[in-house]
Amino acid sequence: MLRLVMPQTLTVLVDIVAWGAFHAATGYAAYRLDDSRLARDGWLLRQRSFEDSGRWYRRRLRIHRWKDRLPEAGDLFRGGTSKRRLPAYDVAGLEAFARETRRAELAHWWALACGPLFVLWNPPLAAALLVTYGVLVNLPFILIQRYNRFRIDALMERLRR
Repeated sequence: MLRLVMPQTLTVLVDIVAWGAFHAATGYAAYRLDDSRLARDGWLLRQRSFEDSGRWYRRRLRIHRWKDRLPEAGDLFRGGTSKRRLPAYDVAGLEAFARETRRAELAHWWALACGPLFVLWNPPLAAALLVTYGVLVNLPFILIQRYNRFRIDALMERLRR
């Protein structure tokens, strides 16, 4: 495989800038998604049977104990929505919150998917470490969005009945 070769200091600088650019670009792309595209879970976002309406995250990962310690950047772009609080407690507010969890989850999946690009200019070990970094940084946020959305979905179902 052809690999771009740079001095080590420049490579590290490019790696830092690249991760920053990937996160900013994927975050902005998700921010620009129309709400209608976020109204439902697609294949990637749909609930898997083991997730048990979010209970798996609570029982196995104890996510409720650490999720609020991580940063939240939903309102980073003008007009964006923070997911620290529910916008409203009615079905419409919960649906808006669920859309925002889909938006955030997609942004983190897309950022994670950028990891393999680091093989283009990094030696194998560094590329593997950078891909691992991408997984470790994005996976907790993906898990939080899924946990919150599945709990919200269950609550919306109860409110609709």
